[in-house]
Amino acid sequence: MNDTGHRTDGTRYTAPERTTGTRRHLGRNRPAPRRHAVVGTVLLALATGPAAGTATGAGAPDPGPADNVILLIGDGMGDAEITAARNYSVGAAGRLAMDTLDAEGRRTTFSVDGRGRPVYVTDSAAGATAWATGRRTVNGRVSKTPGTNQPLPTLLEKAHHQGYATGSVTTASIADATPAALTSHVTDRSCKGPADMAACPADARTAGGAGSIVEQTVTARPDVLLGGGADHFAQTVTDGPHRGRTVLEQARATGYQVVRDQAELTAARPDRPVLGLFAPDQIPVEWTGTLAAPGGTTPRRCASHNPARPAGTPTLAESTRAALDLLTARRDRARATGKGFFLQVEGASIDDRAHEADPCGQIGETVAFDRAVATALAYAEQHPRTLVIVTADHGHATQVLPEDARPAGLSATLVTDEGGRVQLGYATAMPGEMQDHTGAPVPVAAQGPLARRVLGVRENTDLFGTVRAALGLR
Repeated sequence: MNDTGHRTDGTRYTAPERTTGTRRHLGRNRPAPRRHAVVGTVLLALATGPAAGTATGAGAPDPGPADNVILLIGDGMGDAEITAARNYSVGAAGRLAMDTLDAEGRRTTFSVDGRGRPVYVTDSAAGATAWATGRRTVNGRVSKTPGTNQPLPTLLEKAHHQGYATGSVTTASIADATPAALTSHVTDRSCKGPADMAACPADARTAGGAGSIVEQTVTARPDVLLGGGADHFAQTVTDGPHRGRTVLEQARATGYQVVRDQAELTAARPDRPVLGLFAPDQIPVEWTGTLAAPGGTTPRRCASHNPARPAGTPTLAESTRAALDLLTARRDRARATGKGFFLQVEGASIDDRAHEADPCGQIGETVAFDRAVATALAYAEQHPRTLVIVTADHGHATQVLPEDARPAGLSATLVTDEGGRVQLGYATAMPGEMQDHTGAPVPVAAQGPLARRVLGVRENTDLFGTVRAALGLR
């Protein structure tokens, strides 16, 4: 069912459909109005003191005001990326689902160096570590301290240990930086599987460490894991009780049911944890089009079908809906605990396509992410004690430019759904190199219990405290 509303000029619009280089850059690793009743999540930095809802003794924490938290992350989705998607899909005066949440604020995005000094532009690993643990770290590191390289407890681990159902959904590999920050602790984000440990010698199982990202993720045992990354799970464990098995075989041996497409996902049962692997690495994007180029492109439309995307690949909204159904069923089966769930949903390839100056791919992934936001809002409307939070880990290279501008970098002109023309520019790298992140603050919006804690300009670590307080986590 589509949500229909009005632009400021009185005309109607239809919002996204709800569905039940040469240097190491800061991006992800490559192969080398009706308001919805929603949920939000924001965090207090650990440096400010104990988070609200934290137990002061050995007993259970005070119950939080939320049953469930849904945290939605648009990777690389800064204001310009959102504006480009809004202009193209619902019009300049239209509103995306992510525009409709009640409380809106800003989050800083910087990371730190090994001495704790600010590094003004973060990567996704340090960016995700900030909200996952309440601590900043160095770029490239996943949920470990910047100086001593020690593991930091994460929101998902805390929620799991206190009886909440937990889940992670992404359009990247499940081993990629943003989902990894919830389920693993490695020195470098490249250490995705047992064969990828060159940058993390102390983390390898053969050295007595906890292993690669996928090994640690299976051990962390979230109830729902959906995304790409089948190739990382196909690698062989080198030490420990599962030595000689692939990580996928380890997952099956510990109870996971493995699904490979939308039909199998729909048939998954909530009595066992679910591992969905829908692509060898990243899931192919939904839209395609011409890349930005020096001197610009002729005005054109995007293709909303990608022939490289296999039939049966679930959309992000479909994976989100399935995760919510599974987590709700698992919660209901354990109703005696009185606990709900924590779910993170990542639209990963907004970032990936912006790195490649691919405006259609980027906009298509932002629209797909917005449909996942609409799915979360619809769920929260039926389950009011749900906090929904929508934010990003960092901004990206996109600029929304006048149609007659002649930018020095790469640019492309698109014909929008409302018949206008929008020029998008990318100028954070030389032609032929990947575009880079920016250090600008990013939007954060929330609805539901504690949603007002996102108001104002907050630190990127603050989300940790909000989610922790919302669920009453120790």
